[in-house]
Amino acid sequence: MTPDPLTTLAAYHPVVIEGMGGYDPRDPAVVAGQIAAALQRHWANRPVSKPRLVIIQGDPLEPRGISAITPRVAEHFGLGRALVCLDEAIAPYHARDADRNNVVLELRYSQLAETLRVRDPQAIDRLEAAVAAGIEARNQKREALGKPPLKHWFRDFALLQEVTKAASRAHCGEITVAHTAREISEFSVTGFYTVGLELGLVGEDELVRPQA
Repeated sequence: MTPDPLTTLAAYHPVVIEGMGGYDPRDPAVVAGQIAAALQRHWANRPVSKPRLVIIQGDPLEPRGISAITPRVAEHFGLGRALVCLDEAIAPYHARDADRNNVVLELRYSQLAETLRVRDPQAIDRLEAAVAAGIEARNQKREALGKPPLKHWFRDFALLQEVTKAASRAHCGEITVAHTAREISEFSVTGFYTVGLELGLVGEDELVRPQA
């Protein structure tokens, strides 16, 4: 019998790394080293109670950016990776194109959304409302700057990001969230990390940023 992925996930301490995609101009090896050092300091002060597992969110493999950084961080600590993708009904290409190297566990957005809904029946509604409000506010700023609105897929990927973290934290009882840079653009998907913080679904003390 194939183990239930949610049961398997519960045995781990989830580590979610967020940051720029393939447009990140920095050397991923250097960035991964900075993140690993920041995580090492964080865990020295905040020991974890379970084996750690890096959670990735379907980014296709690229030479730079988040998909090039996370495998290096996982390798540094000798960790496996869990893959969370949007359901095929939402984005049929997402799971198809995802990097599965060193992936030991795979889940869909709907599975994590449901486990979060069971624990907090209002959580998904609050997240959806907050993401929608965030997109509207950002689009107003972009219009004032003479920029086009955010792409239509921002909502789905912002929700994937925030539900993944909130559900993993609720399901596992703990989490570490690391950013690949200290400064995050509000017009990026990563910029929606503030939603989870504001709703109390992730704690500020669970967030790790590399040193400047």
